[in-house]
Amino acid sequence: MTNRTMRPSLKNIGILMSFVFLIFTGHSPVFAQRAPIDVNLIIDGSSSLAGLKNEITTWVNTRLDQILSDGDRVTVWNAGSQSRIIYTGKMDTAADKDAVKKSIRDLSPAGSNPDFSGALKDASSKQSSGYSYTLLISASPAALSSVLSGPQANLLRFSRVEEFSGWRALVVGLNLESRVKRSAAAFFSR
Repeated sequence: MTNRTMRPSLKNIGILMSFVFLIFTGHSPVFAQRAPIDVNLIIDGSSSLAGLKNEITTWVNTRLDQILSDGDRVTVWNAGSQSRIIYTGKMDTAADKDAVKKSIRDLSPAGSNPDFSGALKDASSKQSSGYSYTLLISASPAALSSVLSGPQANLLRFSRVEEFSGWRALVVGLNLESRVKRSAAAFFSR
């Protein structure tokens, strides 16, 4: 029998990334017993949001109910023509979760080009815990083009897209590169 070296394949890396996203999207029992994380919500604040605001708000609020736990730190960005933080706080009570949801309901769209790059860069640099969950909401197909072709495109390297009618939700794994490399190396060295 020959001793063959196992080479990483796209399929194996895909399986590993799927596992990482299952943990961070609430589909794993591990997620229910986790340490507090940083939750970043980056919502398209451009005029494209206007006709989709109710649908997006309902979906995001449902997602928050699935992922938020006591102790999580939440930051919400309005990615309008210039990104700005509209909420930041720690989740200790039901009132804290209600305040996050209110900030999303009260988000007012303005401008034509959302500043996802600024919000992603800010979210990446402000991560205080070991892990984060970043959800980016794009209200138009063209809205992501600036971030995909700009200097922050590498921040979307570990992301998963959910397509909806007229909008997209991206779960973005910020600051995961070194962890993914270590996990892949450990997985393939068995």
